[in-house]
Amino acid sequence: MSDKQAVEKTVNKSLNVAKDKFIHIFKDNNDWNEKTIIGFMSFAVMVLTSFVDLGTGLMGQELLIKEFVYDAFVLITLGSFGIAGIEKFAPKNKTNDEE
Repeated sequence: MSDKQAVEKTVNKSLNVAKDKFIHIFKDNNDWNEKTIIGFMSFAVMVLTSFVDLGTGLMGQELLIKEFVYDAFVLITLGSFGIAGIEKFAPKNKTNDEE
């Protein structure tokens, strides 16, 4: 097997592992909290937007962002982290099967 084929095989294997891990996040039986992931991604977009706005401001140009778009990211972030926090500290209800 040539070096090029070995590299391609390794890259394909790595991509398949990454794809499987990404798909596993959204399955019902996992250790990931999807609300926290969405909240973090929304927060990351807000931070990136702030840095881009700062950069364009330093260059003397204004970055036009519609207020409702930014507000939507704020609400998604607060909602995701709020729900995740409530789920973490709220007592779990027992169903009839668990009693």
